[in-house]
Amino acid sequence: MSAGPLADGILLPPAAMAAVDRAAIAAGRPGPWLMENAGRAVTRAITARMPPQPVLVLCGPGNNGGDGWVVARQLARAGWPVRVASLVPREALQGDAAWAAAAWGGVAETLSPASLDRAALVVDALFGAGLARPLEGVAAAVVAALGERALPVVAVDVPSGVDGATGAVLGAAPAARLTVTFCRLKPGHLLLPGRLRCGETVLADIGIPDAVVAAHDSGLRVNAPARWRHLLPERGPLGHKYRFGHALVVGGPKETTGAARLAAGAALKTGAGLVSVACAPEALPTYAAHLTTVMTKPVADAEALAALVADARHNALLVGPGAGVGALTRATVAELLKVRRGTVLDADALTSFADDRAGLLRQLHDQVVLTPHDGEFARLFDAAGDRLSRAMAASRASGAGVLLKGNDTVVAAPDGRAVIQPDAPPSLATAGSGDVLGGIVLGLLAQGVPAFEAAAAGVWLHAAAASNAGPGLIAEEMSGHVPAAIAWARRAPG
Repeated sequence: MSAGPLADGILLPPAAMAAVDRAAIAAGRPGPWLMENAGRAVTRAITARMPPQPVLVLCGPGNNGGDGWVVARQLARAGWPVRVASLVPREALQGDAAWAAAAWGGVAETLSPASLDRAALVVDALFGAGLARPLEGVAAAVVAALGERALPVVAVDVPSGVDGATGAVLGAAPAARLTVTFCRLKPGHLLLPGRLRCGETVLADIGIPDAVVAAHDSGLRVNAPARWRHLLPERGPLGHKYRFGHALVVGGPKETTGAARLAAGAALKTGAGLVSVACAPEALPTYAAHLTTVMTKPVADAEALAALVADARHNALLVGPGAGVGALTRATVAELLKVRRGTVLDADALTSFADDRAGLLRQLHDQVVLTPHDGEFARLFDAAGDRLSRAMAASRASGAGVLLKGNDTVVAAPDGRAVIQPDAPPSLATAGSGDVLGGIVLGLLAQGVPAFEAAAAGVWLHAAAASNAGPGLIAEEMSGHVPAAIAWARRAPG
């Protein structure tokens, strides 16, 4: 995904983008000027990637269609053979779209599936990110024909049929080879399944002032190192292990020690100065046999756990991986939440409250990060809709950070901020991957990174570590790639 100079990572849902457009026009950027810039950006992206070939531009009834008329004119001026097919008669167009259609000056066909005949490339300018209803009629038929013919598609703003707010496909949408959008990305460019329909996504500057965008910024971002890398602690010549925190993982019984061990190892590789696993005495030999740098602390009963957690040197806590579902885990969670430190609740720590949601919510605070996958999320929250909306609603309801795991992972904070991870590799779909993620977040919390930023950074580092590892990744090997991912984050653009 290329973003050019627009590096602030702000995401604008369609309603916010519409408000930004209006404000830019009010500030002296005329609508036709913005439309001309948008069409020029699409033309530039096409001509930079493809040789001249017969192109068909599909134009819809609104400003997205207006952009298409501009693209047609500019491609024709560059010597490409261009045809235009319009969903509505040219005389029915209004505003800037009518201006753009008049400036085209050439013939416009009535849109139908037959319009695709003789086209080697199709520019989709039917509907933009603000579409809120399923495609129907001729538009739906043309999109279906695009798929049947496997024609290459360049989408203007988003592929028609993709909801720019949620990434949902509204009935149908073409699979674009290239999508060119303007000013800022929309959530639908990153959320599934819309992301898979966009192909390569190019973000173009069309002259809207950053101050106008900032006035409509609601705190949504693309997850990238620029959001949080300034918080990653550096190890200087005077540093020592106690400056980088002591992470505590509460492990499960001897039958399920692997998950806690994965988390503990990840916390250590992420930079925590010390890491300990608390466990029942009967599980101690199993943990001790597999752990070297990570320390083990036997905890015989609730009183011993309380004493261990009360030690403020254990400044970041995690429970859930391999913990077991039931009353013991609920009691452990309650003990950890009493001290109001950075805490990660994952896996069994969440499922244990499936029958007592309110009991968990009463105990949470803003230094907690919940890390559910979709199944665990559904056991705790009734929020519906796309991943971004669900994560944000759950974070507001719980007062805790929510890291909703998936192929389009979202991290949300109670204050309304949220980030979407754009490019987690499929190799993360492996047993134990989530335990490593919890450990990375834990390691960052131990080093003093605030909860929201620790979760956002953890997601990015997790994805980067998996990308570094390549195919065939297994969870035991993932932590070994985290230090390189941290080094990458310190120097990565954006």
